[in-house]
Amino acid sequence: MKIRKAFLLVLAVYFLFISLYTTVELLKPLKIKNEVEIFIPKGASFSYIATTFKDKGIIKNELIFKIVGRILGIEKRARAGYYLVTNDMNLMEIFKKLLEGKIIEYPLTVIEGDSIFEIAEKLSKINPNFKKQLFELSEDKNFLKSLNIDSPTLEGYLYPATYSIPKGMDLKEIISMMVKKFWSIYDEELLEETKKKGWTVNGVVTLASIIEKEAKLEEEKPLISAVYHNRLKLGMPLQADPTAIYGIKRFKEGVKKRDLLNKTPYNTYIIKGLPPGPIASPNLSSIKAALNPAKVPYLYFVAKGDGSHEFSSTYDKHLAAINEIRSKNFE
Repeated sequence: MKIRKAFLLVLAVYFLFISLYTTVELLKPLKIKNEVEIFIPKGASFSYIATTFKDKGIIKNELIFKIVGRILGIEKRARAGYYLVTNDMNLMEIFKKLLEGKIIEYPLTVIEGDSIFEIAEKLSKINPNFKKQLFELSEDKNFLKSLNIDSPTLEGYLYPATYSIPKGMDLKEIISMMVKKFWSIYDEELLEETKKKGWTVNGVVTLASIIEKEAKLEEEKPLISAVYHNRLKLGMPLQADPTAIYGIKRFKEGVKKRDLLNKTPYNTYIIKGLPPGPIASPNLSSIKAALNPAKVPYLYFVAKGDGSHEFSSTYDKHLAAINEIRSKNFE
């Protein structure tokens, strides 16, 4: 009996020692000189993860790392990707990072009205190779088909939003994520409405992209949409300024008279009807405006200079509006 009690006491002291030792190890600052990136591939076992941390010189006691890691269930919860380990961290903080899946990610913000050219510039900051790759993939018919896009390019289908891009993510995966967002917005209800009104998705997105570039005020989107719908019904050219410079220069640079003569398949001063595809990424309100124009007879609009527009139903009234706005600007 005494031997058994002595054994249990020794055992208790041993486990208390192990517990205290483990706690100290977990809270002890790491002894690494610089930041270290650890890559964990998909489906990696915890033994693989532990060995990787050991090989990178982040941990010394692989056994403790494995024991605690398995207790916490990291093997099943660790997210694949790149993890950043800094010298001010301890093992407990590493476990927390693994459990929360805090991998290295880059923010990518696509704003309403961004064209594929602006998006390419933003992607190039994540990976310099992405810019060229994006333009190549944008015209890849098989890739477009796999994304259910019936348009000449990806333009218009990279939905405006802020995305978190994990380091090492393939560009195809990034594009697929953005297009998936588009299709979550352009849902079954909108698809049904598009079909009922005799339009195609590409036609709606194309018109929505023009509205997005023209409208500064949300409340004017249905009015601008009405102008283009009315022109389409009458067989009039849309004469949308943003289409004249698409693919040639940025809209922020302004549209000059000479730009209206640019010979491109997108220039609605030269072509009749809609361009072959979108000229930018429209948001939901622009898509809805394209499908639901205001019931007004307007055929013209001119910018007032404050973000709003003056709308007219005849050319004479349009000229009068232009002259009035010019006279006010020169006062």
